[in-house]
Amino acid sequence: MQMIEPVHQQIEQIFHEASRQIFASLARTLRDLDLAEDAMQEAFASAAAQWPGEGVPENPVAWLITTGRFKAIDTIRRREKLQQISTEIAERMQQVAGANASHAATDIKDDRLRLIFTCCHPAIDLKVQVPLTLREVCGLTTDEIARAFLTTPATMAQRIVRGKAKIRDAAIPFVIPDLSELPERLDSVLSVIYLIFNEGYSASSGDSITRADLSSEAIRLCRLVLPLMEDAEVMGLLALMLLHESRRETRQTPDGDIVLLEDQDRSRWDRDLIAEGQRLIERSLASRRFGFYTIQAAISAVHADAVTANDTDWDQIVSLYDVLFRIEPTSVIQLNRAVAVAMRDGAESGLTIIQTILDRGDLLGYSLAHSARGELLRRVGRTADAIEAFETAMALTEQASEKRFLQEKLRKLRAF
Repeated sequence: MQMIEPVHQQIEQIFHEASRQIFASLARTLRDLDLAEDAMQEAFASAAAQWPGEGVPENPVAWLITTGRFKAIDTIRRREKLQQISTEIAERMQQVAGANASHAATDIKDDRLRLIFTCCHPAIDLKVQVPLTLREVCGLTTDEIARAFLTTPATMAQRIVRGKAKIRDAAIPFVIPDLSELPERLDSVLSVIYLIFNEGYSASSGDSITRADLSSEAIRLCRLVLPLMEDAEVMGLLALMLLHESRRETRQTPDGDIVLLEDQDRSRWDRDLIAEGQRLIERSLASRRFGFYTIQAAISAVHADAVTANDTDWDQIVSLYDVLFRIEPTSVIQLNRAVAVAMRDGAESGLTIIQTILDRGDLLGYSLAHSARGELLRRVGRTADAIEAFETAMALTEQASEKRFLQEKLRKLRAF
């Protein structure tokens, strides 16, 4: 038992760190997302059965990919009697067998990027592309994706199923497209990377407010996209992520509690990431073809430039949000602008904007809208209304750190 338990822990760690990489490699070879998912699960089951007795292979990821490919062949054979097998399935088996014959250390670092481009193929409905990629490339749950899109899990599940069927039925290739095809997919690819980072930087559920594996993966993927297409918005997105990532270590206490931007230890911000992000912003702005991501990065850069929270140039931030709202007039951006207005002009000014958003029925299920409203209500002395707002926010969030943060807010208000 003492020998078996550490091996099982290793398998769990590999699953946590590399399962989506393994899935992406299998999907590229098998060209069927459901088959790739089943094959990956069976490969991990085989590892759990074999490795405790035989030992962990020198290259466990390659072992799992190879085993997954053989499991896929077995699955295909089970689906069709061998003597009645169709030409298409026979060719598929031959291709998979040929892939297994190649050396085990084949470079698979770009397979996840290939899978992103596959999920963002123009033949797939735009409403489906990003959720499908978040599910298949990043392994986010349907519930997590539904929360990111402010919709129901049932609706999101239907979209994902449609996307997988489209890839299979249209035989969409698992390749990085030619340069001429990149522009029509770029917006979706950047949206995916942005949402991956957001889930890593501010997790929608779980004990920790951050998931470093996702934020690091988003930055890595964006670095892979930039040489393919040196677009201003690729630079802007990478800059935005680097500037946010520079603050990640200061966003929570060692116990996992939230630390607000104004209370963070700015001496611990990663100045190298900030400098790289600022250089990318300069390049993007110089192109004069910048947009949504670059403006957001510029807002983050203003925060990075402030030596203390009191030094923040809120007038510049509000002006940048004005530009951002003209580019992307969404309620979430309007909410963020309202917070900046409150910092510049006073809590009542921001509160008026947030109340307008909620009165028209927008963001009613978004915990951060109610949390922001609660904080501004607290600042203007409307304690009972602030308590109600914080209670609403707490009921809407599944993030443990955010729940503790809101509980502390409520405790102080009730004791006031």
